[in-house]
Amino acid sequence: MDIAGVILAGGLGTRMGHVKKAFLEIGGRTILDRLLAVYRPIFAEIVIAARDPGDFRETGLPVAVDRFEARSSLTGIHAGLSAIRAPHGFFAACDAPFLRPALVRALLAEVRPDDDVVLPLKQDGFREPLCAAYSRRCLPHIEAQLARDDFKIIRFFDHVRVREVPVERLLPADPALLSFLNVNRPEELARADRLALADGL
Repeated sequence: MDIAGVILAGGLGTRMGHVKKAFLEIGGRTILDRLLAVYRPIFAEIVIAARDPGDFRETGLPVAVDRFEARSSLTGIHAGLSAIRAPHGFFAACDAPFLRPALVRALLAEVRPDDDVVLPLKQDGFREPLCAAYSRRCLPHIEAQLARDDFKIIRFFDHVRVREVPVERLLPADPALLSFLNVNRPEELARADRLALADGL
């Protein structure tokens, strides 16, 4: 299937002291560099969804700028889907420094042409909407939701075809589920840095 890779890099980083998380270093590498190292061998088309295109000029990649004033992951998904040429896009956020290529490939293998959302379903019943594939068919539903200032990603799922992938099927690709480890606070950044240095990640 033709699937693009989208990196969500437009967050405010409020819990990290208003820094741009894409450029935080973990184990001597920025999170953006880590994600691009995963994306480049997998996706022929890569887009960065962000507010400030100039920040990403050196990547040489297209930047999809949010069309809605509010900042949220959903506005980034909307921008990314609006910008890609492929019918589907895989989305990950710039707070996931340990996204595993094998998990991305395993999730992409689950995507069918008529799926609109394909995402992991964790053992606790929670879904991972920021490590997921979305089809461009989601756009009108996302636009209608954003017009109501409703930014909860899963709210439009009732209007589209959703495939939930039990995390057990993804464990062989990422046994520790490091792909879902998020860095939103300084203490989480410090923990991730220690993990990167200790395990060579």
